Amino acid sequence: MSFRDASSGPTSPLGTSSEALAFPKLLGEISFDLDGLVPAIIQDDTTNAVLMLGYMSAETLSMTLEQGRTVFWSRSRQEIWRKGDTSGNEQRVRSVHYDCDGDTLLIRVEQVGDGACHTGEYSCFYRKLG
Repeated sequence: MSFRDASSGPTSPLGTSSEALAFPKLLGEISFDLDGLVPAIIQDDTTNAVLMLGYMSAETLSMTLEQGRTVFWSRSRQEIWRKGDTSGNEQRVRSVHYDCDGDTLLIRVEQVGDGACHTGEYSCFYRKLG
């Protein structure tokens, strides 16, 4: 599912294209875990850098697709959170992919602001073992 258009803001095809009609079927192809979550790898659409890993419920995945911005389920706070609402570092969705087992998402985004990590780093994967 692709979200790219000529504007700089978030876009969503839901309700405006044939992809909207396929959405319920696509959601059924995702394997959520026993807690109702699926891991979502967030990748910069321009640089290909892996920015972060978050978890989505069916509700937050639907919100992500409808709003064109990443929306996650916080396992620590037990609440929905939309990336960038407090930090300003939002992620505008460019495409959403799922793996061969349907148990992991790859979401390519335009990262707006300083970066994805709450520490201030561009990527949450700035540390290296060894």
